Amino acid sequence: MRYSTQVKPISYLKANAAEVLQQLTDQREAMIITQNGEAKAVIQDVASYEETQETLALLKLLALGNQDVEAGRTRPLGDVVKRLRAKQA
Repeated sequence: MRYSTQVKPISYLKANAAEVLQQLTDQREAMIITQNGEAKAVIQDVASYEETQETLALLKLLALGNQDVEAGRTRPLGDVVKRLRAKQA
C-alpha cells in the first residue's frame, strides 16, 4: 500500500464522507487523516479492521506459546494425548 496516495486532510473527509466510506470498502486500504498538516487518525473499513484484530489475536497466541516454551512450560506430546484420551473415556 502506498500511504502517500491515501493521505487526506480532515476537510476532505468532512466534505466527502460518503465517497470516502465507499472508497474504503471498495479498495480495502486504510486512509490517513491529517489536521493542520499532521497525521491524526487512520480510518479503514470494518472487514479490514476485523481481519487485523484476528491477526493480532493469533500473533498474541503465538507469542504466549513462545514464552511458555522459553520458560520450559511444556509437556511431551504423548503425555498430552494420554490425558485427552483419558478424559474422553
